[in-house]
Amino acid sequence: MAARASWKGHLKIADLSCAVGIYTAVSSSDRLSFNIVNRKTGHRVERQFVDSETGKPVERDDQVKGYRTENGEYIVIEGDEIAGIMPESDKVMDVEGFIPLDEIDKLFFDKPYYLAPVDEHDEEALRLIARSMQENNVAALAEAVLFRRNRKLLLRAREDCIVATMLHFDYEVRAGSSVFKDIPDIKFDKEMLELAGHIIDTKKGKFNPSEYEDRYEAALTELVKAKIEGRELPKKKPKPEGKVVDLMEALRQSAKMSGTKEPARKKAPPAPSASRRKKAS
Repeated sequence: MAARASWKGHLKIADLSCAVGIYTAVSSSDRLSFNIVNRKTGHRVERQFVDSETGKPVERDDQVKGYRTENGEYIVIEGDEIAGIMPESDKVMDVEGFIPLDEIDKLFFDKPYYLAPVDEHDEEALRLIARSMQENNVAALAEAVLFRRNRKLLLRAREDCIVATMLHFDYEVRAGSSVFKDIPDIKFDKEMLELAGHIIDTKKGKFNPSEYEDRYEAALTELVKAKIEGRELPKKKPKPEGKVVDLMEALRQSAKMSGTKEPARKKAPPAPSASRRKKAS
């Protein structure tokens, strides 16, 4: 089944424009999904909204958005009031500027999309933009009205194609200081840093997502298969109990397991002989 564009419009950089569509780059549709059923009857259960005070069901037409105030009361916000402030889409993804790739903080990344030409006539222009960004090692900051909201997007070149990543706004990203402020400044001796460095060297590799397995999803699939086929259910293997050791000892053990030679330790100066002690006295 051909991919369906989530949005179609025009990518605009100064006077250069081309028709594009955005396509979801990440999907969870292949994951195993469940429905909620009644254990007694086996029938599917449907969700129903009820009044928190009366317990009575609330019809769809009577369900509205409400904002809770400090005194616990709710201000009702009608659907047409929200619709009145929604930005009107002009179907334009406007590039505001370019920034170096190494200045991008990935903490602001939200959802990724593929940016693709609508037809063959727009393919040349989009490839030119992608190639130029790649050669100049930059990304583009753009703005567009997507899914009824103003969105900021980061456009990055990927093999003559463009990935458009929706960005979080600044107020959505928590400051690290709120979490890390109580961590003390720790100084490590040279041997500990060398041991850690050696372990990292032996574990170096390349990012290859095809080698990674979603073990929970695989176990869930096996569980469902076993239930369908009437087999014995798979059991989780117990984890061995870990011993509490100090950090230096843990580094040394890890270095041995990875086949890494410990860095040579500095030898202590030899103790003075009896004759030397006599001379000294």
